[in-house]
Formats: sequence, structure tokens, C-alpha cells
Amino acid sequence: MGTALLDTEVSEVGTVEELRVTFRRGGREVFALRGVSLSVRRGEILGLVGESGSGKSVLGYSLLGLLPTGTRVEGSITVAGANMVAGDERTLRKVRRLDLGAVFQDPMTSLNPTMRIGAQVVEAAGSEAEAIRLLTAVGIPEPARRMRSYPHELSGGLRQRVMIAMAIAGNPELIIADEPTTALDVTVQAQVLALLRGIREELGCGILLITHDLGVAAQISDRLAVLYAGRIAEIGPTAQVLGDPAHPYTRGLLRSRLTLTTPLGERLAALPGEVPSPAAPLPGCAFAPRCEQAVARCSSTPPEPAEIAVERVSACIVPVNKDQAESTAAKARSADVSPNDAVPQSITKGEAEAGPAVVLRDVTKTFSVGGLRNRATLHALRRVSLTVERGEAVALVGESGCGKSTLLRVIAGLEQASGGTVQTGANSDERPQMVFQDAGASLTPWMSVGELISERLLRSGLSRGERKAAVETALGRVGLVPEIAKARARQLSGGQRQRVSLARATVVPPSILLCDEPTSALDVSLAASVINLIGELRRSLGMSVVFVTHDLAVARVVADRIAVMYLGRIIEIGTADKVLGNPVHPYTRALIDAIPDPARAPVAPRGEPASPLAPPSGCAFHPRCPVAVDACSDTRLDVRLEGIPGGTHQVACIEKKVS
Repeated sequence: MGTALLDTEVSEVGTVEELRVTFRRGGREVFALRGVSLSVRRGEILGLVGESGSGKSVLGYSLLGLLPTGTRVEGSITVAGANMVAGDERTLRKVRRLDLGAVFQDPMTSLNPTMRIGAQVVEAAGSEAEAIRLLTAVGIPEPARRMRSYPHELSGGLRQRVMIAMAIAGNPELIIADEPTTALDVTVQAQVLALLRGIREELGCGILLITHDLGVAAQISDRLAVLYAGRIAEIGPTAQVLGDPAHPYTRGLLRSRLTLTTPLGERLAALPGEVPSPAAPLPGCAFAPRCEQAVARCSSTPPEPAEIAVERVSACIVPVNKDQAESTAAKARSADVSPNDAVPQSITKGEAEAGPAVVLRDVTKTFSVGGLRNRATLHALRRVSLTVERGEAVALVGESGCGKSTLLRVIAGLEQASGGTVQTGANSDERPQMVFQDAGASLTPWMSVGELISERLLRSGLSRGERKAAVETALGRVGLVPEIAKARARQLSGGQRQRVSLARATVVPPSILLCDEPTSALDVSLAASVINLIGELRRSLGMSVVFVTHDLAVARVVADRIAVMYLGRIIEIGTADKVLGNPVHPYTRALIDAIPDPARAPVAPRGEPASPLAPPSGCAFHPRCPVAVDACSDTRLDVRLEGIPGGTHQVACIEKKVS
């Protein structure tokens, strides 16, 4: 956890006072922020957490002076002494150039895809020499060579480092980091967090870290601000807010967060309901409809943030009742089984005769990339073998580019294997179905929810009335009311869209449900709800599940077995408790060590994965492996999965000793 510069005079580099931000959309007013007051101090990292729709990014854009034209702004915003509300455009440009830096979630949308990296960094740094110095400072290898690269030629981690290099050009007073690690693997995330901490210590600047991941906030923030429905719920030192939360909303977020020690055999805790629409703010406490401790006056009296201790502020009119909160949470958790306990107790004779849901034998997948003169072969999958039994859940984990999503698409039949065999053991009526990370992008925007789901029933021979009834059944199974069938995807929240995707995938129960990062873009509470739902569907429909994720805590509660992939191969596979509790492969241990944890600093593995265009000889992990020996790089070495004595645990490593 970060440590603020306590031995110097505390000064504020960014301040908002009673900030109210109102947009106008479709003839309606949207109240994004409703009286927010907070400050970012010099030399500190202030974490800002809350669910989607709480106003976190709007607050960040307010400090940057980048709110859309026509936005109504009330209150005050000050950055490095400059008034960001009343200042003219020339003043704002000067502040953004000299005093502000910004790092956003997706560097690909912030970097110009038609310009080389060097040109873009020089534009911010002022000279080529300074650009190289900045790229070196953020840990980009061979910076002079990378200057000639285009954004698409860099990995996600390197692109984010480029964004950070541009953000620190000119030694800014304040850096706004808006979800800078959300789209990154756990190993790259650890590297970026360490980099942000180092920049704070070297430059002495303030950093506003916007994130929905409490583990990330806990790791490097000095203070934590919890935002809900455009208002502050709680502010205080990070250790105190997370260790002794004062607001019921903060407690709910903490209960929803998954870790490697989350109790199994219980339903995952998730906050009920959703953040209220900013177009229709509630008259009292916005959290009251979801709060287990709400009283009558909570619905009519909006609570004002009040000091409850030194450096602690909370906006709640009900005294903390931890016993009641824990009792309510325990009842909610025990109301149903957990996702990875949702395995059918027995397999029927018919299911046994039908065989496994999926069998892959030595599957390879290559792609031809590049132009006419420089064609190259990308090795996405390299002799992958995997069997998924009926009713079983298997999680695929690993860094970006390891082949997880490609393997899923091969199972679904969306990609044809270049070699090997793929057997799904399903007839045409129960063929595999996929659920994607971005549910909104996977739903046709001009079709209603009912039409989207009913589309899968067109060849079923059902009448129109029967199809309508089947759609309502599918919606009810995922916790949505029948009226949702009339809505379009754009009218739904993120959680509702993901539930619609699950309803569409299961309206005709598939033999196997393929989930490609379905929770990675969701808030902690919403992710817990979706994981619970997938477990319930798996149990009630008897499906198998293959679940792609880069979150090991999610993999642990979702899956019976975990397969760890690296550069197109499965390098370790076994039961979830064995793989995470007693990992054998050095790469698996590296993934676990990189997980953010309030109790310790994450340790990122050295280097980055090699390119699938030119996989290393022997064991692909050997260039990054801390225990590699000369034999690991032998060109004649073909490291295959082999069993560990005493069970079904398999590992692809020439040093197969359980540590």
C-alpha cells in the first residue's frame, strides 16, 4: 500500500467543492455528479471506487477540463491553482499541457493508430531525446526501436506504458488514471501498478486512480474515496476504509469482491439491485433501496458527508451495525449453492453413453499475418489436448495472447483447427453457445430482446406463441421480467445485457456454454451476480462450461478444473484447489504472485510473453522462468503435459516436483 509524503507540507494539487455536473441527453437532464467534494494531495494516490454509473469517470474528466460542450457545471474545480470551471480555453490548455497527465483504460482508443509511437511521444515530450528518456523511464525495452513501431505492434502492457510516458511528460502536478489496469492481465497489471507507484515517488505528483477493483485500490492508494450515484459515500485512509468500512455500500462492495480465500460452498455475496439512473435521482439516500440497514427516513433525507473520525468522512445517517450486516450477508450467501458446487450429483446412463462434452486432441491453429511481402505464421494453438466431461466446468487462464479465446472459438466452430481433432459430442440442437465479454457489442442494436432470443428458435418447429413463451421462460431463468423482451440493448444496463446474452445462449439448452471473459468488464457486485447465475444455469440445465478468464479468483469459484495456458499450450491442469493451492509450473506460481493483495505487494514475472510469430524453442516460458536450466531451451525438447503422482494434476515442465 502506498505511503503519502507525510514529512513535507501537505498541499492540494486538485480540488472539487460541491461539484454538480449535469448533462442533457434526449431532452432529459442527467445528474452525473450531485455535490461532490474531495481533494488530491501532492505526493499521494487517491483511489476512487464505485460501480459503473456512479460518476467516477465524469469526476476525472471534470478535473481534466474535458467535459462536453453544453454540460452544466456548478461548484468549483481547481487544478494546480487554476480555476477549471471559469478559466478560459487558453488557460485550460496550458494547465492540461503543463500540470495534468491522463492515462485511460484502453490505450488503443487514445493512441493514433496511423502514427508511429515515437511521433506521438515526441509531440508530448518536445524532443526525440526526451521521448526516449520517458520511454526508458517507464520500462519499455529497446525504446529507440519501439519509437518506430505503430500502436498495434505493441502489447497491451507496452501500449499502457507509452500512455504513462506521455502522461508524465513535463512533470505534471496531477495524473488522472481512469481504469488503467482493467483490460490488462494480472501480471501486466502488477507491472503498471508498480510503475504508477514509482512515478508518484519520483515526481511527487498526485494521482487520482479510478478503478472498480478494490484489490487494485488497496494495493497502491493512500486514501480511498467511495462514490455512489454521483455522491460521496465514504472517504478515508485506505487501510481504515477497507479494514473498518463506515458506509453500508462500502461493506457491500467488500463482500462482493472475490479473492483466493473466498469461502466455497456458499452463494457469492452480491449487492441486490443496481445503481439508480442518474436521470431520475432518488430524493433521499440513493443507496437506501439496496441497503440492509435502511430506515424510513433514509428514503426522504439525503445524507451529507460528515466527519466521523480524523481523516474519515461518511454519508450515512444510520449508525454502523456490523452484526446485522454480517447476519444479512450470511443469509444471502447460504441461500443457494456456489457456482463450483453446481455439479450434477450423478450422470445418467444416457449422458454416460453420450461421452464427454468436448474432446480436443493435438489441436493446432495458425493464422497467416502481414502483407504480401512479409507474410508470417502466427502459432495461436500448439498441440492442445483437453477433455471436458458432461456437467463439468473448466476455466482457461493465462495472459493475453496465450490462445484462450482462440481455443474457445475452435470449440464453438467459429474457427477451424489447422490440425488435430475437435469433438463436441453434441447434436445440432444442443451445439455449443458463446457468451462474450462485451455483451452490448454481441447484441444486434436494432432488434428487441425478444427478437434476439427468439431468433434461436426459428428452426425449432414451435409456433409463434410457443416461441414467445420460451423467450419468457429463458428471461425468467436469468432473473429478468417478461417486459424486457420489448427493450433494445441500448436501453439496458450492463448487467441486464449480460443476462440477455445468457438467456439467448440457453433458450435452447446447449451441451456446453462457452464464456469468454463475461465478467472482466463488470463491477465486483455485478460480476458476482453473473457468476452465481452461470452456476445456477449450469446446475439446472446440466451444461458443461468452459470459462475464459484472466482472474484466478473467478476461475477458482467457477471451475472444477483450471487449465493454465501459455503461448498456445496448456502448461498445467488440475482441480482448482490443487492448481491454485499447490501450483507446480513456475508460470502458474507467477500468476498467483502477481494478484493484488492488501497484505503484500504483487510480484510481476520478468519480461513479457514471446511473440506467437516466433515461439521460443523448448519450453516457451524459459526466457522468463526464474528456475530455468539449460535443458529448458533445447530445440529438441517437446514439453508435454505429464501427470503428477497422486491424482489428475498434470504439468508441462521438466522439473515436475511439487513445491
